[in-house]
Amino acid sequence: MEHISAKHWHCERDSDNIAWLTLDKKKESTNTIHLEILEELLSMIQSLQTGSMPLGLVIQSGKKNGFIAGADVKQFKDIQTADAAFNLIRQGQIVFNHLAELPFPTVALIQGFCLGGGFELALACRYRIAIDDPKTKIGLPEVHLGIHPGWGGSVRLPRLIGGIKAMDLILSGRTLNAFSAYKMGVVDIVVPKRQANAAAKYYLKNQPKRKTNQWLVKLSNLSYIRSLAGKWIGKKLAEKLNQAHYPAPFIALQHWVEQGVENDTAFMVEAKSVTQLMLSETARNLVRVFYLQEKLKDLGKEATFSVDHVHVVGAGVMGGDIAAWCALKGFRVTLEDKNEKAIATALNRALQLFSKHLKEPHLVTAAKDRLIADMEGGGVKKADLIIEAIIEKVEAKRTLFARLAKEAKPEALLATNTSTIPLADLSNDAALQERLIGLHFFNPVAKMPLVEVIVGDETDVEWANKGMAFVRLIDKLPLPVKSSPGFLVNRILMPYLMESIVLLESGIPANAIDKAALEFGMPMGPIELADTVGLDVCLYAGESLSQYYGGTIPVKLRTLVEAGHLGRKTGQGFYAYEKDKKVTGAVDPNYRLPEDVIDRLMLSMINEAVACLREKVVTHPDYLDAGMIFGTGFPPFRGGPMHYVAEQGESLLLQRLNLLVERHGKRFLADTGWTALNIS
Repeated sequence: MEHISAKHWHCERDSDNIAWLTLDKKKESTNTIHLEILEELLSMIQSLQTGSMPLGLVIQSGKKNGFIAGADVKQFKDIQTADAAFNLIRQGQIVFNHLAELPFPTVALIQGFCLGGGFELALACRYRIAIDDPKTKIGLPEVHLGIHPGWGGSVRLPRLIGGIKAMDLILSGRTLNAFSAYKMGVVDIVVPKRQANAAAKYYLKNQPKRKTNQWLVKLSNLSYIRSLAGKWIGKKLAEKLNQAHYPAPFIALQHWVEQGVENDTAFMVEAKSVTQLMLSETARNLVRVFYLQEKLKDLGKEATFSVDHVHVVGAGVMGGDIAAWCALKGFRVTLEDKNEKAIATALNRALQLFSKHLKEPHLVTAAKDRLIADMEGGGVKKADLIIEAIIEKVEAKRTLFARLAKEAKPEALLATNTSTIPLADLSNDAALQERLIGLHFFNPVAKMPLVEVIVGDETDVEWANKGMAFVRLIDKLPLPVKSSPGFLVNRILMPYLMESIVLLESGIPANAIDKAALEFGMPMGPIELADTVGLDVCLYAGESLSQYYGGTIPVKLRTLVEAGHLGRKTGQGFYAYEKDKKVTGAVDPNYRLPEDVIDRLMLSMINEAVACLREKVVTHPDYLDAGMIFGTGFPPFRGGPMHYVAEQGESLLLQRLNLLVERHGKRFLADTGWTALNIS
């Protein structure tokens, strides 16, 4: 066999004269693409064209965890000029163009993730074969970094599957599993791993025609179709995103509508566009958010925690959804509750979750079998992890943990999903306190990526690390938080919610308050958020936290709760709801919002965040930013509350806080932590 090696790439020819080119990025567990890898790939491609050419080329991964995760985001930090950005983008295009123009057929053999630049490399191959594996994910998620595909993806994908379907993937950044990719025409076939090499050889030797209807693909990319479809797609896009905050998808759509993809000048348009976006403040901050996410992912690596059986106590919305999520992720789960109706409701919701995420009937059935109703609590004695998710009352939780401490295995981790109660209040048992942590999930469990891992003064570090390891096992992001009232996210969020109600009481319309927050970049206005969380929940949390941190509860909130108007779940809160949809009129175009509304909302939140840093609720400003972005949806394009402070300037924000004190009272007094703040 002929063998060619470079630092990251290795190429062998087999007895059928097929070249097998393997990317195995040196000293890394995951394949990503940087400039050196591109240069080596070009050299490999050129060497295959000299002398005796192969029958065909297969590109595969030497890593067990996936094909290629995309471009190496680390290189983005080093790019400071437009020339540097353009050179990187253009070099990738040139290399992939060489791959696409090879005179022999090429196959991308995909197992695991195939994202961003990795997918763009695969698109430059003639064929794509996906391996039937739950971990196979294919897509172009560049918009989540504030850019759009730049190595030919925004040109080749519309050429492959049609412009409208391609825009759906490019503008959303969503990924496809193997079978969804096949149905959409992104890959040519899905095969079991044992048949992957044989399938690759078949495609290279026989070069079958693609099954995609090429006439429809070409029709979707015609100028008049692009013009009509672009207006409809743009309207839908604007309903979800603010172009001023997230310009990349709008620009990608504009390029497709105006330029099309049939002419190769589309590649140059793509390169120049990504160059500008890469240097934007939005992209810089979204790259920061990417690194915050990676930082949280790394937290679970310090401990190994062997979990087979999870027991959840409490089949309410949170407990039932936590149990369902754990079962979805492959764990055997027992769900305990004395209320048979509550368990039945939780199991029905779980079935909806399984059907939505797993698609295949046999996988849904397997997940259902893993989730077991347990009214008597027999699963406690067998569980490796027990999560309490009962009513938010101290005495009820104390009684439960006293029982769990006696019945659970000595090596079982005990956790509470309390949203406000410090761990020390839940037990006086020193042995229990050592292995008791908080696992505070956010609602809805299936959508919110963050889990606060609450650590008390008595919690053993080993148990805390096991908690973070488990959070990673269920594909969530662990955030270590000191046990204190409200922990991090709820504590910071509460002043923001309460101030929004104070604004409402002063006569400012609810929809105007929410509109202001949306324009700042929040995913939902605070008034609607309160309705969605439940006004009874907001009242309880507000009362609980005010005992520790002071503050008053707005009269309007208490009045609505006493009247039974609890928000979305009862059909009436600050807004009225019909069939779970908000009923409200538009903001009066003549209404003028007071100029300090955004400051009153956001500085309430940021001032509390500063207090949390002073009290070391989290150990670093980055953790605080990550918690608020992944736990509340604080605008990612702003990089997090503390990053926002650094960008705005501490002195300027302090001046604005002092102005609020003069206008509205002492609740806006700057926390003493501002004097020691060092986040620039």
